[in-house]
Amino acid sequence: MTPLIAIPVRLAATRLPNKPLADVNGTPLVIHVWRRAVAAGIARVVVACGDREIADVVTKAGGEAVMTDPSLPSGSDRVAAAADIVDPGGRYDVVVNLQGDVINAEPADLKALLTPLDATDAAVSTVATEMHPALYADPNSVKIALSIKPGARAGRALYFSRATIPYGDGPLYHHFGLYGFRREALRRFVRMEPSQLEKRERLEQLRALEAGMRVDVALIDHVLYEINTEEDLVRERARLAAQQG
Repeated sequence: MTPLIAIPVRLAATRLPNKPLADVNGTPLVIHVWRRAVAAGIARVVVACGDREIADVVTKAGGEAVMTDPSLPSGSDRVAAAADIVDPGGRYDVVVNLQGDVINAEPADLKALLTPLDATDAAVSTVATEMHPALYADPNSVKIALSIKPGARAGRALYFSRATIPYGDGPLYHHFGLYGFRREALRRFVRMEPSQLEKRERLEQLRALEAGMRVDVALIDHVLYEINTEEDLVRERARLAAQQG
């Protein structure tokens, strides 16, 4: 595989305006995410920007910024557009969508994400970890009906839901929005209209499943934190300060 990591970001956000440029202990959020992607050492990294202000910050930090249409409806659309801009010939056969608000993705998580694409014919890969029981009833914590063998570190997703699935004894798996797409699968995905289950659950990965695309899941060892609110930002500032100090 020849992967490309793309980080989709834009300033417009209802819950935390100007989020990519939010200060996290002296460094813009987007730069924290970009540095972690580069540290993985597995792929070229581009930041798919919807705004010139973000591109300027990324370029100043030494990163590669790609301007994309600010009106694109989703991060997946922005990632697909960036890939076509930097690689119109299709040299990169896998595109990783690393959300610009996931501040604690480790190099090992990005490497794990690619494992199912290397080992199976899955069209899409993503990551999860075992869910803490306190989150079972939380609709903001997305669960997976995951077909996985005992002791395995990857399996096949059968369904994603905000509801508590599957029923019965056994672990529940906490899904995080980190995706690896085969290039043609990404092109197909962004051309499709949002599906009925996707709109009902508000989970875009269901579009892929409804279209018959195989989605495999790699297990990682920790929770990935997204920064969506001011409270999330305060939490991550404190967490990073504790690590550094």
